[in-house]
Amino acid sequence: MAAGLALPLPHLLVCAVRRSFAFKLTLLTLAWLLLAIACEQIPARAFWPASFGALTTPVALVCTALLALYWLRRNWRVALLPLLALGFTWPHVQRGLALHPSQLITNYEQAVRTNQGLHPTFLSEVGTAGTVSLLSANVRIFNVYSELRESDDASSKNFIHWLATSPADVLCLQEYYNEPGGSPEGGKVFRSDEAIGRASGRHSFVSTSLTNRIGAEFGMAIFSRFPIVQRGTIPFGKLTQNHAMWADLARPKDTIRVFNVHFQSMSMAESDIVKATESRTGLRQKAPNLLRRFRNGAVARGTQVDTVLARVLRSPYPVLLAGDFNDLPYSYTYDQLADHMQNSWATAGLGVGATYHGQLPFLRIDQQFASKEWQVLGCRVHQEVKWSDHYPVEALYQLNR
Repeated sequence: MAAGLALPLPHLLVCAVRRSFAFKLTLLTLAWLLLAIACEQIPARAFWPASFGALTTPVALVCTALLALYWLRRNWRVALLPLLALGFTWPHVQRGLALHPSQLITNYEQAVRTNQGLHPTFLSEVGTAGTVSLLSANVRIFNVYSELRESDDASSKNFIHWLATSPADVLCLQEYYNEPGGSPEGGKVFRSDEAIGRASGRHSFVSTSLTNRIGAEFGMAIFSRFPIVQRGTIPFGKLTQNHAMWADLARPKDTIRVFNVHFQSMSMAESDIVKATESRTGLRQKAPNLLRRFRNGAVARGTQVDTVLARVLRSPYPVLLAGDFNDLPYSYTYDQLADHMQNSWATAGLGVGATYHGQLPFLRIDQQFASKEWQVLGCRVHQEVKWSDHYPVEALYQLNR
């Protein structure tokens, strides 16, 4: 009997050790998740490595979900720990993976309406009284640079035409380019203010950060079907392509304020990032420069978002904010605005909503936010529009009354 009882003892010890290890791993993962979320609230100027910690939040969320599945099979009582953690951090899940089943119907309708020209139906409420549809896009200077430009300017013409014919009430454009009088080389192709603005029945406000020798304007722009009654520019130190602008739009029964932002890029070449991940040699060669640029970009964006948020909180009108954040949803930049406003994709999108058109997948670096007075009716990313390295983002809003 004693010998018989002794046989399963090693097996019992192994099981106990495994369960103990799995439980400790669960506790460590939950601590990691809480620490990563805390890192999102630390500005890079105070402690820039926290920016790296914040970027691990989605990995911590995935690990927490996997542990919840593991413990549901082993011990449902222990499974409550990761399940409760996911419940408390659900807004952070939605930041990276919006889960709104109601959008399945909308997405299906969009998919079957591909024969409706350049602008398939977004939502049935577009254009109805009281709603505001806002489209934001980094237009990459409409590909006017020689390395991007085509001999017939096809992508430039198509992009400007697509924006000009958009049914959106408001357009917020970053890396904007306009040739007021045309040019010998481009003719009338880049008279974008005229095409997207006056010829399309929109009022325009162009915030110019640079005018070149032929009088061409570089900067940002807001176009609106509603009259622009007040406007302003928010420089981040010296006025460059990276700045913010705002406009008060007079609707029939109220006034709203729209912010258009372009936060600091990390100026990291995509090819350098890819090379650094391919081999140890590439990592040694590229890592120091990439790290420095990451730090500088994070520090700059932290200061920039604080400047913009202060203006947002002082607004006497309901606010819509859109632009190129050059940052991910798990960052101080995003977190500061999310504390006071609702992100349109997280509120009404479906899926990852990647907005970067390049080799690096799943990056949502273009955002729209709305103050609490708004109801977000829908949000979509125009991944069919491939004339820039950013996909346009469009959302539909209704003021709560």
